[in-house]
Amino acid sequence: MLNFILVASLLSAGFSQPVADTLDSVTVTADKGVVVSRKDTLYVSNSFSISDILQQSPGLHLGDNGGYAGIKTVSLRGLGSAHTSVYIDGVRVGNVQSGQNDLGMIDSDNVGNVVLDYAQNSVSFNTAKPVFGKSPFAGKVRLSAGSFATYLPSARLDFRLSERLSLSANASGVFSKGDFRYGEGEFRTNNDIQQVKSGLDLFGLTDGGDWHLKAYFNWVERGTPGSVSWPSDDRQRDRNAFIQGRMTNRFSPIYTLNLSFKGAYDDIFYTSSYGDSHYGQTELQLNSSHNFQIRKWWKLSFAADICWDGLASDNYDARRLSAFAALASAFVTDRFTANVAVEYNGAFDAGALSRNAVSPSVDLKYTVAKGLDVTAFARRAYRIPVFNELYYAGYGNPDLKPEDAWMTDLGVNFSRRSGSWDLRTRIDGFCNWLTDKITSAPTAEDPNVWRPYNIGKVLSYGADVIAGVIYRSGDWECHGDFKYTLQSATDRTPGSYSFGQQIPYHARNIAFVSLKFGWRGWNLAPVWHWRGGRTDGIGTLPDWNTIDLVFSKSLLMRGQNELLFRVALRNINDFRYETVSGYPMPGRNLMASVEYRF
Repeated sequence: MLNFILVASLLSAGFSQPVADTLDSVTVTADKGVVVSRKDTLYVSNSFSISDILQQSPGLHLGDNGGYAGIKTVSLRGLGSAHTSVYIDGVRVGNVQSGQNDLGMIDSDNVGNVVLDYAQNSVSFNTAKPVFGKSPFAGKVRLSAGSFATYLPSARLDFRLSERLSLSANASGVFSKGDFRYGEGEFRTNNDIQQVKSGLDLFGLTDGGDWHLKAYFNWVERGTPGSVSWPSDDRQRDRNAFIQGRMTNRFSPIYTLNLSFKGAYDDIFYTSSYGDSHYGQTELQLNSSHNFQIRKWWKLSFAADICWDGLASDNYDARRLSAFAALASAFVTDRFTANVAVEYNGAFDAGALSRNAVSPSVDLKYTVAKGLDVTAFARRAYRIPVFNELYYAGYGNPDLKPEDAWMTDLGVNFSRRSGSWDLRTRIDGFCNWLTDKITSAPTAEDPNVWRPYNIGKVLSYGADVIAGVIYRSGDWECHGDFKYTLQSATDRTPGSYSFGQQIPYHARNIAFVSLKFGWRGWNLAPVWHWRGGRTDGIGTLPDWNTIDLVFSKSLLMRGQNELLFRVALRNINDFRYETVSGYPMPGRNLMASVEYRF
């Protein structure tokens, strides 16, 4: 109702005064509108999968069960995958069943960039917008093939329908036998996958902004081989479909409106020797934010969202209505910027307890000199328990409270351009304190039966160090990126057997070095990735490192069309490692592709 009143009171003036440019939000918007936000952007380059893109950020933990069929999840700065939100084009990907989204459903061929938001603890995948030359028609076709009988076909077609309207249609596939060697002559089997992803994107411009409508479908059949200690012949079938849209429009010099909506259905079917199981999840979202430019130095924003989730399964059924509201304000001067916000989250489950949380936050930035900024943020955040934790028969605990986290960050950013050189560096110190962590423990009635409880505490602190340099001279272009994260993420739960130990799988030391050398369409890109200081909750895990090499050649053809050849040698040092215990990753492997852009 408040959204309606705010819009109605301004529409008449807004439509009579269209403005060509758009008003920046107080802070970056996701589905939550205007809230305190701190970003880092990963650009897609030399990537064959979402994992390739996310490996660029050492602050992320990528949970990977191995091979293209393995489930892939992401956790940011030690807070867990269920506490890390995933977005597609600024609209949240919901999963109230387990809270863990499989990133394999995202089509990496159509991702333009990935935005990490440390304050919001989120990862957003943004679709690449079409780019046209003289022709109103553009596109690309690519075929990749490589080790383990893997084939990755993809195609995208872009149509400029008018000066303000464009359409993109895309489809891609993942087909892999998936068997690979590990250990001493042992083979990983039942790791095959057949997957098809397809989508339609409609992009539009208005006098005061833009809009984007997206329809997407993911179909996948895969094996779930289990761990090497407990192998299985189980199978999993996924069907994911959604339609979503977003709109940004500046109705007047004072007021800008952001709207987004989503309707989604996810169907998961497990075939297991222990018995089959089926989950069907329906999600409906409506999100809005209202941004007001009160003065040149003062901006005010209000956001309100509502979401309905329904889950039907062989084990239990559940329904949830979620509400979100945020009031934020920004104060901007030539050198100093302050964003402050207060957020409300509420979850109302049918026939069960409701859960509510209020989260204050603040984000500060001070420009010491040109190219030198000092930044800081602090925010309280909650994770409301998912359905499996609350209602799964024989396991769920309906009395769980939300996980409560305080997140803080202090950083220095420096950038300088001089002649042919571009230099950028950033140092961020962070500290996250998580209480009421949901942890499984034996029940008092029967120690053999485990249930989730709010008994966990986690202290995660450390520093990110990032340095990048670009050199351009004539036909030469060289890029260098160095990223290092020192992260202590330890269990602080009193009486825990793992008290003081590193949280399972979160590495204490992470380093990433990427180089790229380009000359007249030839490119060579070596990448080194190292992670050390890990545990699986039982014992210490070995450190691991991989070296990748990507060769590519671009040929310009008639009409400015382009033919691109690429060969990627992955893990060329053949390091045998696991990101999840019992789920080995592939050793040395190769992927080659040919792509035609027109």
